[in-house]
Amino acid sequence: MAARASSKHVWALDFDGVACDSVGESATSAWDAAAGLWPELFAGDDARAKKDSVLASMRAVRPVIETGYENLVQVRCLLEGVSVDTILEDWPTLLKSKMGAWALERADLVARFGTTRDAWMERDLEGWLGANGMYEGVPAVLKACQSTQEAYVVTTKQARFTAALLTDAGVPFADERIFSQTVSGRPKGEVLSMLAGRHPGAAGYHFVEDKLSTLEAVAKDAGLAEWRLYLVDWGYNTPAERARASASSRIQVMSVADLAAAVAGG
Repeated sequence: MAARASSKHVWALDFDGVACDSVGESATSAWDAAAGLWPELFAGDDARAKKDSVLASMRAVRPVIETGYENLVQVRCLLEGVSVDTILEDWPTLLKSKMGAWALERADLVARFGTTRDAWMERDLEGWLGANGMYEGVPAVLKACQSTQEAYVVTTKQARFTAALLTDAGVPFADERIFSQTVSGRPKGEVLSMLAGRHPGAAGYHFVEDKLSTLEAVAKDAGLAEWRLYLVDWGYNTPAERARASASSRIQVMSVADLAAAVAGG
C-alpha cells in the first residue's frame, strides 16, 4: 500500500552552530576535562598564564570540530603551541595523529567530556547555561517548526545537554526527536534516511547545518536526493565555505530570516 501523503514537511536541524553558540561552554569544559586527563601539563603556572589565550583561540578553530570530544585534543594542541592555521588546515589528519601519539580512545574522551559538563551543571547550572547562548531569532524558528511541521534535532552533541539547553530556551524537544551521533560517530545521513522512512509521505524533507562537510557528504548520497540542504550563514563555518556552498547546486545558504520564511512556507 502506498504511503499516504502528508501536508507536513520534515525538518532535521543541527544544534551547535545552528541553534546554540556553545563555544564558551565547550572550551571551558574542554580545558577542565583536559586538566583532569593531563594534570602535569595543565596545572602549572605556564599553563595558567596561557589559559585565556587558548580559550580565545578555541573559537577560531571551532569550525573544524565534528564532535565535542575533539575539543580536548584541540585545547592540548593549542596549549602546546600548535597554531590556529595548522589546526584549520587539516584537522582530521592532525586529530588522528594526536589520538595515536597520546594513546587516546574516542569513547574515553566522550565520557570524560560529558562527566566534566555534568559536574559543572550540578555545581552551577545557571553558570553552565549562561556559558551557552541561543542564536538570535532561532528559538522562534524552532517553535514555529515544532507547531506546524515534523521537527527533529540531529546533532553530535550529547543528547542530555542538547535537551537541557532547548528546554532553557523555551523550546523543549521530546527525547525521541533528538538524535545524537556522539557515541556512535555514525554519519548524520543515516538519521536522515531513517526519518524519511518514518515519514514516507511527507510534503518535503529539509536538513539545516552549519558544517559544510556534513552537507557535502549528504549531497553525494543518491539515497538522500529528496532532502533539501541548507547551510546557515552564521555558526561555525567560514566565508570560503559559504562561497563554496553558494556554488553548489544542492546546497542553499540561508540567513535566520530565510530559514524562518522557509519553515513558514513548508
